[in-house]
Amino acid sequence: MKIGIASDHRGYELKEYLKEELNKDNYEVIDYGTFSTESVDYPDYAFELSTNVVEKNVDFGVAICGSGIGISIACNKVKGIRCAKVSNRDEARYTREDNDANIIAFGEKIDKEEALECVKTFIKTPFSNLEKHVRRINKIKMYEEK
Repeated sequence: MKIGIASDHRGYELKEYLKEELNKDNYEVIDYGTFSTESVDYPDYAFELSTNVVEKNVDFGVAICGSGIGISIACNKVKGIRCAKVSNRDEARYTREDNDANIIAFGEKIDKEEALECVKTFIKTPFSNLEKHVRRINKIKMYEEK
């Protein structure tokens, strides 16, 4: 499984931690930047990650910025992305089961081990395919087509 990961400067340390740990578990992690703690603009990295998720160059994405909110908003501007900023494993599971999210986002201050468990939960949880969730996602897709 290929996982794309991206962050701004504030999320750099968490990105590096997650990348290292996921590699240990034999996930192929593609790093879309940033590559230092030098100040950058999160949308640049959000758009790069999101484009690669939509183009199926990676199976899922992980996005990190200071709060997790800005980068998730930027990711969601890319057609076909459903990115959720999460804080715990339950949210990670529900966003996959109910929303078929393809990118998970974090704020830099989340506990590193919790973030890792959230990512693992996210990528291992299948979409439920319940009719109500399919219907809702299709409404989002239809709106994107306008």
